[in-house]
Amino acid sequence: MTKKQKIIIAVLAIAIMASGFYFFKKSNPSNVKKIDLNKIQESAGPANTGPVSPISGISCEAWNRRPVAVMQPSDLQARPAAGFSEADMVVEMPAYTSSVTRLMGVYICNIPKEIGAIRSSRHDYIAIASGLNAFFIHWGGSHFALDLLNKNVIDHIDCMNTNYCARWPVSGIMRLEDTGHIAGEKVLEAMKNLKLDMTDKFSGYAHQEEASIENRPSGGHLRVAFAKPYDVEYDYDKNSNSYLRTWGEKADTDRNNNQRLAPKNVVVMFAKSEQIVNTKDYKALGMQDPWADVEVVKNTGAESISGRYNNVEIGDPWYDETDSGPAKYYFNGKEYEGVWKKDKSKIDSKLAFFDNSGTEIKFVPGQIWVEILEPGQNLEWEPAS
Repeated sequence: MTKKQKIIIAVLAIAIMASGFYFFKKSNPSNVKKIDLNKIQESAGPANTGPVSPISGISCEAWNRRPVAVMQPSDLQARPAAGFSEADMVVEMPAYTSSVTRLMGVYICNIPKEIGAIRSSRHDYIAIASGLNAFFIHWGGSHFALDLLNKNVIDHIDCMNTNYCARWPVSGIMRLEDTGHIAGEKVLEAMKNLKLDMTDKFSGYAHQEEASIENRPSGGHLRVAFAKPYDVEYDYDKNSNSYLRTWGEKADTDRNNNQRLAPKNVVVMFAKSEQIVNTKDYKALGMQDPWADVEVVKNTGAESISGRYNNVEIGDPWYDETDSGPAKYYFNGKEYEGVWKKDKSKIDSKLAFFDNSGTEIKFVPGQIWVEILEPGQNLEWEPAS
């Protein structure tokens, strides 16, 4: 190899390393400032005053009604989803490590005329719904989720076993599993028939006034790089002070009203995800054994589900080793850094959000969309130039 060739190779190597470092800085959640998580705690008592939703901070007639949380799919065949434009909060995370995502819409102020498609539960969402004191609606579930639901860890209905839910006619690219839905009136009917406490007991998220239009940036672009076609992008709109959502490179709209989805707040949490396998000794790590109630044929037998479902470490009290991690927040057209925390010793602990000083984040009034990324998945924020 000549001296000239060696120089060229060295220059290329430096360029590749510099490029890699650049992308690492954009996506690496460890850039978030370290704070003492033992010294931070969620606020005591209601986070808001007056007749406003404890989640969105918006004034509405049903502000103190118990939240309703509904499992919804991300599959292309099920898009567009029905109901998300009226949700106070939406939580989106991997339903399979580094692959398919699933969502949970949370509704207080408005119960949409229809919510769907409805899909199966995953145990991670049960813990989040419980922390919101929500009534949980799902259509079946993973073995691990159903084992927990059979123990009545949360008030819920399974659409597979009730008459409250229905199916749309199959059309276009839609599959049968994409047709399940529930009417808003049926949601309220189910809660009444089950004699549930309809009063909201969730302490809520704190809020602040929106930035005046002259103090808002002219734009900004956020990319949340789930695996395609589950990847999401948001474009900040100065006039509405919201983030226009694009899903799989298409404008994301609500099936009910064709309204563009545009949350006022976007939260991006980083949390480890891994498939649940029967070779991991959960009990030795101080956790519950997910396989304790799984029959042999589905554990080590011919119908084994080992590796079929994942666990996202978001602070559930069953299979998680950690209950905190880095987070980034987007509202008023700007990016903020901090941490999230959910006490894994309590199923009903609040999924709480803090800045780098340990103070709870104050969102602007409006929908909160929570994205949960794995540490290796990319996050890019391009502020207005």
